[in-house]
Amino acid sequence: MIASVSGEVRFVGAAQAVIEVSGFGIEIQASPHTLAGLRTGSAVHLHTAYIARKDEAPLLFGFAGADEKEVFTVMLGVSGVGPRTALAAVSVLGPDETRRAIASGDDKAFTAVPGIGPKSARRIVLELADKLVLPEPRETAATQPQVEVWREQVMGALVGLGWSEKDAIRGIDDALETQPELADTGNVAEILRAVLSWLGTAKGTSHTHGRGRS
Repeated sequence: MIASVSGEVRFVGAAQAVIEVSGFGIEIQASPHTLAGLRTGSAVHLHTAYIARKDEAPLLFGFAGADEKEVFTVMLGVSGVGPRTALAAVSVLGPDETRRAIASGDDKAFTAVPGIGPKSARRIVLELADKLVLPEPRETAATQPQVEVWREQVMGALVGLGWSEKDAIRGIDDALETQPELADTGNVAEILRAVLSWLGTAKGTSHTHGRGRS
């Protein structure tokens, strides 16, 4: 098992990065939060989880912090939750909010994650009730991703989760119009969660209006 990777960042994309280790370029899937902290040409150390897949190429997932990796790997133990869904949960909720939702039995929080419906959300809360504990209080990070970086990462995450580029752009602009303070923080996970909530509300409203015209 590949538990961690240290090397030079050679490429940062919307959903993955390439880290050069001893002359080899290793492609790593990662959350928007982790990708936002990477800079091409800089040295990096990532915690990783190696996922072998039947009849498909294996995947390597990377995380800036051990807490993200822990939540990701623990969620993989839930029946029906695959690596993409687990990564989406880490991206949308973040490790701390995931723990809080499980500790409080808030299964509804997980339905904000694309690919997780009410039934799966209840299963996650039930199966992880004694496996993830509440985080220790800690100070807010001193630095946040720059504005242009968070927008690129949120865009990439939304497209990766199935939204069109047009809807992603509209969702970011409209959601942050009502919550401009989020843009100032540059917090990728918080912004992504707000945009997903707005897109879900807008989609429901659109369907309602569509039925009214027919």
